[in-house]
Amino acid sequence: MPDTKFNLIAGSWTAGVSEIENRNPSDITDLIGLFTQASADQLEATLDRARIAQADWAGYGLERKQAVLMAIGAELMSRAEELGTLLSREEGKPLAEGRGEVYRAGQFFTYYAAETLRQLGENADSVRAGVEIDVRREPVGTVAVISPWNFPTATASWKIAPALAYGNAVVWKPANLTPASAVALAEIIDRQDIPKGLFSLVMGSGADIGQRLVESPRIDAISFTGSVPVGKGIAAAAIQNLTRVQMEMGSKNALAVMDDADLDLAVTLALSGAFGGAGQKCTASSRLVVHDRVHDAFAEKLVAGAQAMKVGHALEDGTQIGPVVSDRQLSENLDYVRLGKTEGAELACGGARLEMPHDGHYMSPGVFLNTRNDMTINREEMFAPLTSVIKVGSYDEALATVNDTRFGLTSGIVTRSLARATHFRRNARTGVVAVNLPTAGTDYHVPFGGRGDSSYGPREQGRAAAEFYTTVKTAYISAGNPA
Repeated sequence: MPDTKFNLIAGSWTAGVSEIENRNPSDITDLIGLFTQASADQLEATLDRARIAQADWAGYGLERKQAVLMAIGAELMSRAEELGTLLSREEGKPLAEGRGEVYRAGQFFTYYAAETLRQLGENADSVRAGVEIDVRREPVGTVAVISPWNFPTATASWKIAPALAYGNAVVWKPANLTPASAVALAEIIDRQDIPKGLFSLVMGSGADIGQRLVESPRIDAISFTGSVPVGKGIAAAAIQNLTRVQMEMGSKNALAVMDDADLDLAVTLALSGAFGGAGQKCTASSRLVVHDRVHDAFAEKLVAGAQAMKVGHALEDGTQIGPVVSDRQLSENLDYVRLGKTEGAELACGGARLEMPHDGHYMSPGVFLNTRNDMTINREEMFAPLTSVIKVGSYDEALATVNDTRFGLTSGIVTRSLARATHFRRNARTGVVAVNLPTAGTDYHVPFGGRGDSSYGPREQGRAAAEFYTTVKTAYISAGNPA
């Protein structure tokens, strides 16, 4: 049996009250490891220590903090092959995507390492004679980070890195589906020159450890990525203590394909956006809104492209789509396939469980045609290798369809018209807009977030992160009489 991996509690690697198995979704006979689950008492102990450690960390010099974040980032990037393989093994995304995610996680840390030296305040003269004003940002305190399984290293990193850069302590509860990547990142952080207990890894169920964490009055801020129902529950718990929250939740992203689009480009973007990571991305293109003049040609190319994609073991050469993350996720995906057909959508290809040489959670990429925007498959986030084509008669109808959703994370348009691209960019009601690019794929140095049910609270990433991880202090200074 493999060794059990522990939690990082109050600065020490500690066994928990129980263990969970972590199995490879590409081959469920492959046991990756056993991972301990924290107790309520351990959570309380790590919260006690975090507040003390945060005060110590806030007193570190800027270059000392910068060196810590640079070291974390450099190690992640140098170990991208090794840790990317581990990530793909436990999450199921193709190896190239796993490597890329770990490398990008390293870039988050090196970016925020530089940001530690760019924390500049403001000054002003008061309306009162002889009084000067100093405005600066200070750490918010202890931050709870609750991260998802679909980007287990990158999403956690884009929360942890700015939290540390701006002087906070971090208590991290990762998803139980991907604990190996969490332990690997925590080991790298724990080796650095940081106060004992500044960073904690607390693995456990959302209903127990997660709920206790968000209800704690000793948590000053909560950064969460996950589903809308869980996000609403976190917000309800946080408001009892007036804890600040930042949440990235669901999506129903649309890619609009206009009658002047380069169809080969449009199909490439649609396939990448819809099926990358087996569709298990909050930025996935799950709705394809297509002008009727090019609809049939686009649909034919799209179906052919989906049928040609190779589904396979995440670590095998040539795999374009790995398994979905779990048997439960696969069952939910197949339920959506049945529901779509019941509502009248045509399943043009895929959408089926696949029997493979390895016993895993495999599903063929599915394309629905002849769908309406009011169908359930076009209203709810499926988190599956499934996409729907919606035919429209004009640009105006396309834009209205793109915006007809309770979500608002990303959207995109494929067009050769600068006028249409500009109008779409300004009028799409999403936090991120892509022109002649996939809806999935964002940079780390600029704000990320959405509207509606997709996001709540300040934006993530880039300099926008300071809005969440710091609090503003305004100081008034009287120099007195110089005589």
